[in-house]
Amino acid sequence: MSANIAPITLLDEQDESNTLKVIGWFSVGMAVAAIGVYVGRELRLRYKFNHRTPYDFYSSAGNQQSTEFGVGI
Repeated sequence: MSANIAPITLLDEQDESNTLKVIGWFSVGMAVAAIGVYVGRELRLRYKFNHRTPYDFYSSAGNQQSTEFGVGI
């Protein structure tokens, strides 16, 4: 039984190397994007927290509906 396996050539190794490079750089890019989204969200939340207005403390004042609304009584 002789195996009909083609020897690995330099071109095949270059293709594999290029594929691994593309996958590696894509992974790095996704990690940078995820970190950027997380950091941006944290900065935005801190900015919003530091720039609160007095209305933010009483956001539910005046917006209450009676409990009988829409009940059919």
